[in-house]
Amino acid sequence: MDSTRHQRPTAGARDGQGTAAEQDAELFWERHYRARRSWAGVNPLLAETAAPLRPGAALDLGCGAGGDAIWLARQGWHVTAVDISTTAVERVRERARDLGVADRVVTEQHDLARSFPAGRFDLVSAQYFHTPFPLLRSRVLRTAARALRPGGLLLIVDHGSTAPWSWNQDPDTRYPAPAEIAAELDLDPARWSVLRADMPSRRATGPAGESATVIDIVLLVQRTAR
Repeated sequence: MDSTRHQRPTAGARDGQGTAAEQDAELFWERHYRARRSWAGVNPLLAETAAPLRPGAALDLGCGAGGDAIWLARQGWHVTAVDISTTAVERVRERARDLGVADRVVTEQHDLARSFPAGRFDLVSAQYFHTPFPLLRSRVLRTAARALRPGGLLLIVDHGSTAPWSWNQDPDTRYPAPAEIAAELDLDPARWSVLRADMPSRRATGPAGESATVIDIVLLVQRTAR
């Protein structure tokens, strides 16, 4: 039986009365994923972080094409995959079914500016959680940290450079350092600890097969107390 669920946000989270910016954000990402037909693999920093862990409950914020969510499920994790795009979450659900991990993937459509998935998690992954639209990102990530179980990890990986294939080609883009991101989260150090904060570089391949050296901004936070 296919037990993968595609859920809408809870009642009241989306009432059809969103602001123009919120509606534009959903339309932008819906068009983006309708146009994108290629399948994405796992982000390497997520694989590096999660591979040695005991599988539990994971939350994939902005799951996009679903490479991370599917990889986690194939490692034994039970994954909640969330995106603002209906097309994105439907494709993740279909991919999970095709690969035989439908029982370990739940897909939910959320505009995280307005709603957040319920539950407690051992791992929350926020891979390249950027948008050209207004979003109180630190508030979303703070909520994610609070959704962790004791010992759980929040992995934030941001762009630290502009790749040739990025949708954001603004030459004035500024990339905050890991310490700045941690400061914006403003988490109680008695309850959350920073395990990693660095800016590694790697060779990456774009959707059309082009390659470039990119910089990632990595912040790994662990919840240490209830």
